Parts: sequence; C-alpha cells; structure tokens
Amino acid sequence: QINLMESGGGSGQPGGSLRLSCAPSQFNCMGWFRQTPGKEREGVATINADGITNYADSVKGRFTISKDNAKNVLVLQMSSLKPEDTAMYYCAAHFFCLGGNRPPRLVEGEFVYWGQGTQVTVSS
Repeated sequence: QINLMESGGGSGQPGGSLRLSCAPSQFNCMGWFRQTPGKEREGVATINADGITNYADSVKGRFTISKDNAKNVLVLQMSSLKPEDTAMYYCAAHFFCLGGNRPPRLVEGEFVYWGQGTQVTVSS
C-alpha cells in the first residue's frame, strides 16, 4: 500500500509564501491538485522524472513544483499568494506519466495515488 503524506499547509497572507511537501517522491509522475467546497478538483502543477513541469495558468509565475531527491519529497513553493489560492491541496503520483516526454497533464485521472490533503488558507 502506498501512502502519500502532505505537510506544510496552513494560513498565509496575500502576497506571502507557503511551502508544501509530499513524501515519498520516488514516482516518475507527480503533481499537486487543489479543491474548494462545491468545486471539482483542479490541477495545479505536475512534474515528470526528467523535471519537465506543467502549471495551471492561475499559478504560473507564482508557484514552483520540484523534487528534492535527497530528502525524497515533492515540493510546491507557493509565492505571491492570493485569497483564491485557498483550498485543500492534494499530492498525486503515478509510476509513469501517460504523456511520455511531454509536460505531464493536469488531469486527475492520470494519477493513481493520492494523499489525504493539506489545507491552505490565504486571508488578511
């Protein structure tokens, strides 16, 4: 059984930063998704084994996804936070990306393993 564990959620102020982590990270395809009450889960950022990344337009230039192989964690560095970033954030993983060498798609169905989620709240 594979259990993904997120950490680092919490409260942040508009314009501030938060860092989310997810372990373990030995998967070839990983990503972050988020969900707010009453809405479908949406892709935030994904990364494949070659470090190719993909971002939702809403977070481009503000969020960075990366893998710290030494620590075996997936990281989402969130900067310039906005109130609309408030959501439950989920780590997702699969042993391979369906798109091969293309940027991994922000599609929930392409990931098999999921964490329990960590809440991020952005408010002043």
